[in-house]
Amino acid sequence: MEAPMSESTFHHITRSGKLVRMTTWAQARAAARRGGYFWLDFLEPAKEELSALVEPLGLHPLAIEDCTDTNQIPKIDDYRRHTFMLFNAYHYADHALSIHELDVFIGANFIVTVQQRDAHGRPLLIGAEHQAELQRAGVRQGPAFLLHVLLDQIVDRKFVEIEGLEEEIIEAEEAILGNLRRFKPEQLLHLRRDLLAVRKSLFYEREILVKICRKDCPFIGENALYLYRDIYDHLSKFYELTEASRDVVTSLMEMYLSMLNNQMAQAANETNATVRRLTFITTIFMPLSLLAGIGGMSEWTMMTGAANWRIAYPLFLAGMVVIGVANYYLLKLLERRRHRERVGRSPRT
Repeated sequence: MEAPMSESTFHHITRSGKLVRMTTWAQARAAARRGGYFWLDFLEPAKEELSALVEPLGLHPLAIEDCTDTNQIPKIDDYRRHTFMLFNAYHYADHALSIHELDVFIGANFIVTVQQRDAHGRPLLIGAEHQAELQRAGVRQGPAFLLHVLLDQIVDRKFVEIEGLEEEIIEAEEAILGNLRRFKPEQLLHLRRDLLAVRKSLFYEREILVKICRKDCPFIGENALYLYRDIYDHLSKFYELTEASRDVVTSLMEMYLSMLNNQMAQAANETNATVRRLTFITTIFMPLSLLAGIGGMSEWTMMTGAANWRIAYPLFLAGMVVIGVANYYLLKLLERRRHRERVGRSPRT
């Protein structure tokens, strides 16, 4: 007989729905022969531990392989003596999403769960025993009702993590509107990637519930289908929330790029205005610089004579002032004329 494992729990569910913990899975299985059924809960087991269940419980080796592969999508597979399901649990913290697997085998008189630890090191089904005790009236009716308790707990926790993603989206929107330059656009890319992962998981989990609700699973009777329809409604709601959040993230990316383009256009307009003012000043002083270059101090003295410098230089300076003022008003006149022409060509509303 196998040795007891501290990280795994084994229960015999009596006919009254009471959970009786056993030391080994063989004891739980033996107790179920006297009535009720048994639940074997493995926490991150080795492949050898699960392979030991292949012969006594008829678990399929391919399903055992899926339990040891942590890169699987949610799915449901029907075998001769059991049905295998794979669900996801989410954990979102510190701007990072982690997805964990919960593997479930359900047969005529047993449930086997293979769970992982979350990002905080806690089992995914923490508190499941207490929930099963609270719903003893349903649990005593068979494995399908216990499976509903387990899946309902996993699905309810999804909403908390999806809310965390939505709060992150709100914070990103406030950051964009508050200080665009300090906002990091990769935050939106991470949110979009996480939402895509959640959407993919929820899509396949809905497909699992669709198959269950249309009675494809022989180990979930019609008397329990209404419970799984409730889980399906929750998953559909979460799927729609994820789709809406993806649209919001896409809109935020477009808004960020639009606001960034507006800032760049504003900076370009300010640069153009500065260059325009400098060009205007340069155009005014170009003829004056030409005159100063041609008729400088020595040359002007040579043309007018050294004795007339007291009259010649003031006249020269006055002429430069007149030319500069005339040039200024001429440029302003040309600018107003171009402005009127642009206004005249613009479409009228």
